[in-house]
Amino acid sequence: MHTIFFENKPRIIATGTIAGPKECAGVVGRYVDKALSEDTFGESTYEKAECKMLSYAINQAIKNANLDEKEIDLLVSGDLLNQIISASFAARDFDFPFLGVYGACSTMAESMAIAASFVNAGYYKKIVSATGSHFSSAERQYRYPLELGNTRPPQAQWTVTGAGGALIADMGGRNNQKSYPAITSATFGKVVDFGITDVNNLGAAMSPSSQSTILNHLRDTGRNADYYDLIVTGDLGALGSRILKDLMWEKGVDIEPNHVDCGEIIYNVIEDEFQGGSGAGCSAVVFNSYIMDKIKKRELNKVLFVATGALLSTVSSGQGESIPCISHAVAIENL
Repeated sequence: MHTIFFENKPRIIATGTIAGPKECAGVVGRYVDKALSEDTFGESTYEKAECKMLSYAINQAIKNANLDEKEIDLLVSGDLLNQIISASFAARDFDFPFLGVYGACSTMAESMAIAASFVNAGYYKKIVSATGSHFSSAERQYRYPLELGNTRPPQAQWTVTGAGGALIADMGGRNNQKSYPAITSATFGKVVDFGITDVNNLGAAMSPSSQSTILNHLRDTGRNADYYDLIVTGDLGALGSRILKDLMWEKGVDIEPNHVDCGEIIYNVIEDEFQGGSGAGCSAVVFNSYIMDKIKKRELNKVLFVATGALLSTVSSGQGESIPCISHAVAIENL
């Protein structure tokens, strides 16, 4: 059994999002709380800008819930930088406990699943889950100095500049609790490695882990794929999304009618950004703005959010290691 079922139905009572100018040129830009006009966010380095964006998303989620910082019990957050410095440095701005996690681009779903587990068990009442990324900080950490202007291969994705947070709470049986979507279950993924060594082809590397987690979730819950209005992955991009659909079809599961990938939809014209978006901020921004807006309006009532992460490092890549990947799934439903 890979899936936890939440009897007390923790609720997502608010979200907060911020994104860069390239990200906001597409459809998602109409749904974020703050659209940046330039990607430094007034800071002197890209890493400082990433940290500031994450702080903004956390604070905005609290504000959107009409809560005070003193009412928050815990922050669960991580990012892509070494020693998750964006999350831990952002946590300095707040006076509540911090649990740092790392799942690469799967961090949004991972942090939500952990928060829902704590809230469901009654350990905490109100938890913020958050993550983010920045194109320029990720590029110089994982690939090449930006100044070199290296040509990007056609299978590459573009790391999203943005951050998102969700406030997950125990509504305590209040009369208005059904106004908020519930996290009904979470499936923790296992590490899957199909031997991909190309660090620019993360869609191909991560799609088998998405397949594994989705299949385990459907098996554990006894559901068919069409139970969900939407199965949203992140961040496989266009190529990885096609590979996932093929892999699922091979197992007799058709997700073509109700599947979309966060990396496919965040940018305005996907051809300009090769395979689309990636980075921890991609699924965090898309889910907590565009997808949550559809859920709150009840245009979507049952969503399986499956964020994916490539667990590589510059050291492992330099040593010729293949790329182990992981996916975590969170079921969100209007009850």
